Amino acid sequence: MVFLVNFARVVFAPLVEPLKAAFTVGDATVGLIATLAWLGSALPRIPTGYLLTRVPRHHVVLATGGVLTVAAGFTAVAESIAVLGLGAFLMGLASGAYFIAANPLVSELYPERVGRAIGIHGTASQTAAVAAPLFVGAVLAQTGVAGWRLVMGTIGVAAAVATVVLFVVARRTDLPEAGTADRALLAALRRQWPIILSGVAIIGATGFVWNGLFNFYPTYLETKGLAPGTARTMLTVVFATGVPAFWVTGRLADRVPHVPLMLAILGGFVTCLFAIVAVDGFVAILAVTAVLGYVIHSLFPALDTYMLDSLPDENRASAYALYSGTMMIVQASGSSVVGALSGTYAFDAIFQTFGVGLVAILGVLLALHSLDRLPTEAATG
Repeated sequence: MVFLVNFARVVFAPLVEPLKAAFTVGDATVGLIATLAWLGSALPRIPTGYLLTRVPRHHVVLATGGVLTVAAGFTAVAESIAVLGLGAFLMGLASGAYFIAANPLVSELYPERVGRAIGIHGTASQTAAVAAPLFVGAVLAQTGVAGWRLVMGTIGVAAAVATVVLFVVARRTDLPEAGTADRALLAALRRQWPIILSGVAIIGATGFVWNGLFNFYPTYLETKGLAPGTARTMLTVVFATGVPAFWVTGRLADRVPHVPLMLAILGGFVTCLFAIVAVDGFVAILAVTAVLGYVIHSLFPALDTYMLDSLPDENRASAYALYSGTMMIVQASGSSVVGALSGTYAFDAIFQTFGVGLVAILGVLLALHSLDRLPTEAATG
């Protein structure tokens, strides 16, 4: 299930050029389509947190499978850019609700190994990000530009099958009762706002930059002289190196202090962002791309473990939803902003400016940590 919901969310990146050709639109418009997918992933997160105070987690996960099935089918038959945007939004909607329900459920299934469980779940999610450009490339090679419809239809069929399988498995599984005490969204906000705000501060702007970077990564690398096929392959590399990042960092997050780990990863991402702007040539771009993918994808299991391992049963899903919903709204607009700016400024200038902003944010976070003002764990009892 996590493979499919993330596949639906990232599939618009390798489809940027085919969609531009199919609908005769520019970068700004296609960037907006990608933003709608991520905005759809952002908006249901806090409402889903409230829903989880009333509905079991696995029921919500099953419902997201149904939503993804319908949304992918709807998108596959889109004849206008407006309908395509609505379909992208609905596909994102399924992913946002899924992660809010499934991540707490995974952490509660394995309370003694939260980082490891989140790492495995994230590895499956990241595998989808690796598969998306490869699958899109294979389909387009056989069918041409119109193959984007087959991509969407395949997602819908696979989602329907996976939802049925998950329903059968859930009926046979002895599910945890940890979430039954989580019944007050606002109470979780009042108690856990320091750790929620810390998580948003660490991932919000970083996710904004990453969203804008990866959705235009093939297009950006073409401006550096790479052929279109090679540029799409680089997108696969940046996602592929994220697979071991989830696996390794999930386990590492169970063993080292959370906050220093996250700040170190953030510093690594800023370094990689400046590096990709500075380098030219296939070998140098490949090397930086591989490191960039590993570093940025290490941040996600580190942050999820920080939140889910720290939060008590009575606040876990509610506080996680508040954190996740807020940070996703911040980062969802990254691709539309980059698409709009690219009409006036070079990609290198855009990403350099973003890097300077991240350096400033990292400096503030390091200062707060040195003053012991960043919470290292959630409030309890």
